[in-house]
Amino acid sequence: MGVTVSEARLLENRSYPAATAFAAQANVTGEAYARAAADPTAFWEQAARRLDWAEPWHTAHEWEPPTDGAVPAARWFVGGRLNVAANCVDRHVAEGRGDKVALHFEGEPGDRISVSYSDLQRRVSQAANALIALGIEPGDRVVIYLPVLVETVVITLACARIGAVHSLVFGGFSAEAVRFRLSDTRAKLLVTSDGQFRRGTATEVKSTADVAAADLPDLEHVLVLRRTGQPVPWTEGRDVWWHDVVDTADTEHEAQSFDAEHPLFIIYTSGTTGKPKGLVHTSGGYLTHASWAHWAHFDAKNDDVHWCTADLAWVTAHTYEIYGPLSNGLTQVIYEGTPDTPDRERHLEIIERYGVTVYYTAPTLIRTFMTWFGDDLPAGHDLSTLRLLGTVGEAINPEAWIWFRRNFGGDRLPVIDTWWQSETGAAMIAPLPGVTTLKPGSASVPLPGIDAAVVDDNGDEVAAGRSGTLVIRRPWPGMARTVWGDPQRYRDAYWSAYAGHGEFGGFYVAGDGATRDADGYVWILGRLDDVVNVSGHRLSTIEIESALVAHDTVGEAGTAGVSDPVTGQAVVAFVTPSGRSDVSVQDLRGQVATAIGPVAKPKHIVVVPDLPKTRSGKIMRRLLAQLWEAEQDRRAGRAPVPLGDTTSLQNPWAVDDIAAVLENAELRTS
Repeated sequence: MGVTVSEARLLENRSYPAATAFAAQANVTGEAYARAAADPTAFWEQAARRLDWAEPWHTAHEWEPPTDGAVPAARWFVGGRLNVAANCVDRHVAEGRGDKVALHFEGEPGDRISVSYSDLQRRVSQAANALIALGIEPGDRVVIYLPVLVETVVITLACARIGAVHSLVFGGFSAEAVRFRLSDTRAKLLVTSDGQFRRGTATEVKSTADVAAADLPDLEHVLVLRRTGQPVPWTEGRDVWWHDVVDTADTEHEAQSFDAEHPLFIIYTSGTTGKPKGLVHTSGGYLTHASWAHWAHFDAKNDDVHWCTADLAWVTAHTYEIYGPLSNGLTQVIYEGTPDTPDRERHLEIIERYGVTVYYTAPTLIRTFMTWFGDDLPAGHDLSTLRLLGTVGEAINPEAWIWFRRNFGGDRLPVIDTWWQSETGAAMIAPLPGVTTLKPGSASVPLPGIDAAVVDDNGDEVAAGRSGTLVIRRPWPGMARTVWGDPQRYRDAYWSAYAGHGEFGGFYVAGDGATRDADGYVWILGRLDDVVNVSGHRLSTIEIESALVAHDTVGEAGTAGVSDPVTGQAVVAFVTPSGRSDVSVQDLRGQVATAIGPVAKPKHIVVVPDLPKTRSGKIMRRLLAQLWEAEQDRRAGRAPVPLGDTTSLQNPWAVDDIAAVLENAELRTS
């Protein structure tokens, strides 16, 4: 056997203890870990009591394990009833905070509006009444295909208010992607817009929505918001304007309570079969986890101005841009556009304009800022209101973490790196900013109440420094309950590998490889299939990429394993330049050899303008490998294997750009 991932790991020795002043005012102290470990169920019950319940639960937790082929089933706060939207809006108004700003909206063209909690209550009530008038009942599915707008938040909360199940879709997705979600959920309503502003252009969207909606037997109406004012095709009897049915609706609506296990939303995530999985999240458990986690690891304060930069269709925005911050009564910023429109300083301007205190973004954007701004942010922007930074998406490279802390955080603010998934509902591994010593590149330790571990094939915890599979060993409130319409797929995808293990008869498998250091910190090594096997040496793509990004000529890097006649697999690295100087293939290979070991040196390095990424900022390494293999097939006169669906990418043009680079490249190894 060759060395494992962990034996060749990229070491990171820098650490940053929690500041004394921050710890003195923190919402959560170290006692939460001991309290949760002593009685996890009681811990989550206390977290649930932060919410308003119309009826209390009689049983905190029920669990049916995935043993003997059974499909697992979790139920939390059984018998309890609540209204999720009322917890996010109405209760703050009832407690006298109606004048507080809930949302500062900034449109890409520069239009702005601030919405108070009272105004948000009025808007959500109107939208709820409009949904009822359109025939939407509790349990019906509503697909929302909108950009980041106040109305997107409003219609989402309106669905929650009346017990409809929402499914948000990124506004840049193709008709095929939207149609799949409409068909799979058997949605009765599609909510879309005439157009959207993106990169300085008003793009018509309604035609795409029409293709998606055509001839679906369950779809009754398409609700259209006027955003750009463009002329759009219209289907009489099916299509209705937002301003005709929502803006004219009654502003009073009495929220009814729903069972804690009533479905709240369906969110789609990629699947290995190519068919997306519709993960079902329920009301009581999800909101408990989302609200508590946001309050705890972001140390949420009443005077915070919170900005999560994610698109509203991403699960990060569900939890940290809608339900978490609003349930905690915070003021938020939401921004419609891209970070470089009309210029690359747009985010800096927004932070200054609204006095943002908590800024939560993706490693891919941080690395982009590194390539744009180098070692110093542009002068003239006051970021002094910031008190906490956060990252989410995939594992952040240590150098990007350090750059973020230094340039946005003045070398003093905590950087809260969060590990979680669409399936988990909210953060699972994250620091508590008043407690945890931070290590760049590690999401640190599991949150109180979460039992995460790194295990071997037998389900036993690996020794410190060894790699294994990241699992969750006990149920938690925010967990997805099933895959919509396919419970067997839920078991097969997440529970079958370790069915029968542990106290609860099974481990949830996250799909990520990881290692734990001597202090118990978890280091994510990437997806289990994002491992390259070179002559029996299993190498983590994340570690190789971190070594490459640490070189000052590289802004971003994506690596993959490709076929090699001698070593079985070879490492191919695609890098985007930082712009500081020319990229040297020889220097980069030496950088990796020094940081990890000679076996990890990429055999091939390709300089490209951009890397293909999902909406959550994850690099699509599978596509990189396919593009490489397709070019080898082309040069050998073979028909390349089709790449498959790329509609879920945030930058689908990157695929064609990389293909063009490969076609014209002299593929060097040194």
